Amino acid sequence: MMGVLNHLSTLLLLSLLLPALSHVVEKFSDVKDCEKFFLEGTTPNLPGILVGGTVQDQNRYKPICQFYKDRYRFATLYDTTNRIPVFSAYTFTGKVVGRPSQSWMIEPQLEDINNQHDMKVDDKDFPHNQQAADTDYKNNNKHLDRGHLFPCLYAPDDAAKRSTFTLTNIVPQARSFNQGSWSRMECRVRDALELNCKDANDQIKAYVVTGAVPSNNNTLKNRVNIPDLMWTAYCCYNNNLKQWVAQAHWSKNVQDTNKKH
Repeated sequence: MMGVLNHLSTLLLLSLLLPALSHVVEKFSDVKDCEKFFLEGTTPNLPGILVGGTVQDQNRYKPICQFYKDRYRFATLYDTTNRIPVFSAYTFTGKVVGRPSQSWMIEPQLEDINNQHDMKVDDKDFPHNQQAADTDYKNNNKHLDRGHLFPCLYAPDDAAKRSTFTLTNIVPQARSFNQGSWSRMECRVRDALELNCKDANDQIKAYVVTGAVPSNNNTLKNRVNIPDLMWTAYCCYNNNLKQWVAQAHWSKNVQDTNKKH
């Protein structure tokens, strides 16, 4: 009898734990450690895509609780038709210098593979029906980079930095734009977050959402949408002003000219 009870208790424990391991969910609120990347758990309202926390077309748009090294790192809403993220949401708690050497990864659960609860290093033999592959970006003749939505330079530690190297956090971004004015904006915003975003305990914390607006028919290798626009927005409590503050930036996803900012 004791053995049967132990077996039943193990099954009960597993039934409680398994949902928390899932990456691809119906709602971000399904996983509390994923919901925390949004201020008060409130997701953006995107007409026709995400309204009141509910995905409007669940066959196309997939909420991903990005899980790496036994921890949820950030949240992404992924467009499986365009094979790019709609947005990635994350918290900024301070910077760590450096960029790891990390192979590009994918999300196995987008391909209906449910036995892996972590990101997987991409390889050419893996199915890529619902997401971009690293080969989509290689040897392209359009001068496009793999552009992070959750920037590596915003991540608080080495594991978090590595987690940003998933193709579900990447869009095709004009190279001189990615490495030019967009990069300069990211650095200046990061400096502003460090300086101004302090909670009541004087700890750095900001909520950031970065996204892309897809083009109508501009694609990379006839598979991956090349966005028309990039945007980013943040909000945080400014302990010096004793109030919440917010800021947003956007730009067309085109090659930089004349060092524009």
